[in-house]
Amino acid sequence: MPTAPLLMGFFTASECESAAMWRALLILGGFLPLCSGYSGQRGVGCRVVNQTADCSHQNLLQIPDDLPSNLTSLDVSHNRLRTLNVAVLGRYWGLRLLQAGYNNVRTLEAGLCLALPHLTQLHVQHNEIRNLREQDLLNCSKLMELNLTSNRLKLIGEPFRPLQNLTSLDVSVNGLNSTRLGKQPQLRSLEQLSLSGNKIFILQKDDFSWLNQSSVRVLRMASLPLRELNPGCLKPLRELEELVLDRTKQSPHLVENLSRELAGSAIRWLSLQNMQLVSVTNTTFMGLQDTNLTSMDLSHNGMSSIGSGSFRWLHTLEDLSLQGNSFYHLTKDTFTGLGNLKSLKLQRALVNNALIDDYTFQPLKRLESLWLDETKLHNLSAHTFSGLSSLQNLSLSWSLAGLSTVTNSTFASLADSPLRMLNLTAANIKLLRDDAFSGLRNLTRLYLTDNFISQVLTGAEFRGLVSIQELCLSFNKQKIQLRPSSFVSVPTLKSLLLRGTLLGQLDVEPSPFLPLQELSLLDLSNNNIAIFSANLLSSLGQLKVLKLQHNNLADMWKSVAPKGPTFFLQGLENLTVLELDYNGLDEIPAHAFSSLRQLQDLSLAGNVLKFLHDGVFSDLVSLRSLDLRKNHITSVPQAVFQPVLRNLTVLRLGQNPFDCTCDSIFWFVDWLNTTNASVPQRDSAYICNTPPAYFNKSVTRFNGLSCKDMTPFQTLFVLSSTTVLVLMGTALLLRFQGWRIQFYWKVVVSRTLGFREVDLGEERFLYDAYVIHAPEDRKWVDRHLLPLEEEENFGFCLEDRDFTPGTSRLESIVEKMRQSRKIVFIVTETLLKDPWCTLYKVHHAMHQLIEESRDSVVLVFLEDVPDHRLSRALLLRRGMLRRSCLLRWPPERARRPAFRLSLKGALGSTNRVHKT
Repeated sequence: MPTAPLLMGFFTASECESAAMWRALLILGGFLPLCSGYSGQRGVGCRVVNQTADCSHQNLLQIPDDLPSNLTSLDVSHNRLRTLNVAVLGRYWGLRLLQAGYNNVRTLEAGLCLALPHLTQLHVQHNEIRNLREQDLLNCSKLMELNLTSNRLKLIGEPFRPLQNLTSLDVSVNGLNSTRLGKQPQLRSLEQLSLSGNKIFILQKDDFSWLNQSSVRVLRMASLPLRELNPGCLKPLRELEELVLDRTKQSPHLVENLSRELAGSAIRWLSLQNMQLVSVTNTTFMGLQDTNLTSMDLSHNGMSSIGSGSFRWLHTLEDLSLQGNSFYHLTKDTFTGLGNLKSLKLQRALVNNALIDDYTFQPLKRLESLWLDETKLHNLSAHTFSGLSSLQNLSLSWSLAGLSTVTNSTFASLADSPLRMLNLTAANIKLLRDDAFSGLRNLTRLYLTDNFISQVLTGAEFRGLVSIQELCLSFNKQKIQLRPSSFVSVPTLKSLLLRGTLLGQLDVEPSPFLPLQELSLLDLSNNNIAIFSANLLSSLGQLKVLKLQHNNLADMWKSVAPKGPTFFLQGLENLTVLELDYNGLDEIPAHAFSSLRQLQDLSLAGNVLKFLHDGVFSDLVSLRSLDLRKNHITSVPQAVFQPVLRNLTVLRLGQNPFDCTCDSIFWFVDWLNTTNASVPQRDSAYICNTPPAYFNKSVTRFNGLSCKDMTPFQTLFVLSSTTVLVLMGTALLLRFQGWRIQFYWKVVVSRTLGFREVDLGEERFLYDAYVIHAPEDRKWVDRHLLPLEEEENFGFCLEDRDFTPGTSRLESIVEKMRQSRKIVFIVTETLLKDPWCTLYKVHHAMHQLIEESRDSVVLVFLEDVPDHRLSRALLLRRGMLRRSCLLRWPPERARRPAFRLSLKGALGSTNRVHKT
């Protein structure tokens, strides 16, 4: 183990000049080599934040030695440590706070403060430290706080004398039988001393003499079997301000003797709880008359009576607690002398049917707060609270005060009080009469929660509350009905709580809330409201918080409703918090939140939302917190959530059945892993429901790499699909409409260039075409071919019309073919069987085609003829001719104009052979 940090701590300590320090160095110098090979337990489970390490509850046997060396705070409490090893602690020489409570430490090593020269706080409570010697704390002069609670201390010598800067010392529950922790004056800086839970029976005169030079302000001696106080025992504590004797067993006159011992002291706060002080007399606190006591706690003493004038000595008292006692009767003399009292606590302080006389509180002229919660009062009278001219807060919650009906005389005695808060929660109130609070003109807060009020509020009940700002009527068993005038008397209201109170629906016109122009908080939750007017809330322009959870508002936003969805949030421009949890909502209109540009907190948990419209949150530009837990949301569409997630600081979207696929949550998982927003239960509440591969797994475990790899394939898929569809469409178009395209193309070409091509160098022919056809096809020729002679000025040569009489047929055939620019075959099965055609005409035509290098043959197919039949009969194949010279007669009448155009183009084309 390196010793440099430890030795540096030694030589920089101010005590190094003393002989004791040198002796310690020599001892430790001989000890260090023995520890140089030491290896402490590793702090695997420790939590280190900044310069603070928390190693508590780790079942450690030794202090970890692998923590950062710059620690200033180390917590090793609640482990199994048996020693605070100086060799290891020397690594953390900058420690200021060491918490080692709840271990098995038996001793404090002498070199502890040498190893930790900056230590100011040491907590070793609940250990087994027994012998505490002066040398154990010899070098701890910088220590300011020492907690030795619940050990088994046996003080040897003056162990606390070196602690000149100590301000807080706790030696509670150590079995000490005396408060004398030293013989010589010491601990001059001590301010707080705790001796509670020890076995101290008597306080002797000199028991605190060791604190003569100190300035102790707080002394805790609770749970002591204290029986006797010797005169002068508290005299050394002349600056004592706070004394705690709670749960100290009461002996006769103990409190009275204590009061005498505190006479003339600086005491200001005295706690005497649970001391079995069953009664006090007019001499019990006599000794405190010359003190400045401001606070006294006498609660839970089982006290049944207070003698007349018992508190007359406490003229400076401001806070008195008597809660948890058992008083039978409070009279007008009970509180005599407490003219400066400001707070009186009497919660659970009265027995059944206890009496409070009229004017009992009259001496309390400066009382500001009176707490009578959970008391069992008899009927309040008109003068019960008379004289409380400074009262500002009165609480009668959970009291049986006979307030079944509140009338204008119930609190008449408070008419002259500046009362600002009246708490009547659970006071068994059933009816509010007109002008019930008319005398409380300064009242700002009125709580009527958890009562049994059953009536129609007309507005007259609250007349006179001209300053009221907060009215709570929640949980009145849903028996209150509202009318348009219900709140007309309280236009100053800023907070109205009607949770679990209303009976029936709120389809009231005009709205009961119309007079509340200053209202900023409205709670209508837990009322089972199913429908209300669209204008119910429209007048609340200053409303900031609206609570509508646990109602039944699903039908109000239904798009299939006869009149469409009801936009009941219109006009709430300043709303910042909206709670719509558990309303059975299964849809939200696209513009439901269009006017809520100031909304910061939106809660929609516990509904049945599954689909959300794109842009439903787009107007919520100020939203910081969104709660959509416990819905039926399976996907998180980017178009819906991305605009609102951009500014969120808190998102609660857990406990939904997420569909963990690329289309549903890919971008959301990426957002979860990169966002700085708070996402509570990120790993435990965001669970996949589908597909089976991710069932019951956290969405954070969704593998998004497959989604990212699909990105280029998606592009290729789109391109390839588009190409295939275009090709398919083109093929289908050509298959069924190709002739039409070809027709229009030829029309354009013919109109631009004409039908005939000029053959330069060729002789001028007498005929445009020599027509070869079977006799059976003569009708077709006459009907469809010969009309071109008149319409388009073509000339055709036909055997039976144009051959010269008297000339042999063979000579005529040769002569007429030579005079014709084209040779047209009308191809049918009949033609292929014609002997003249197959034996002579074809041979002569082929002679012209080959010998004269003329591309002059045009085939017109009136029937489908296979290529091999064509070759055998006519010695021709389709591949020998240009495509434009191969024509097929269409059976469809609509396609015949295209045929005629193609025929004219073929007849007008050049005869020159195209060589490739």
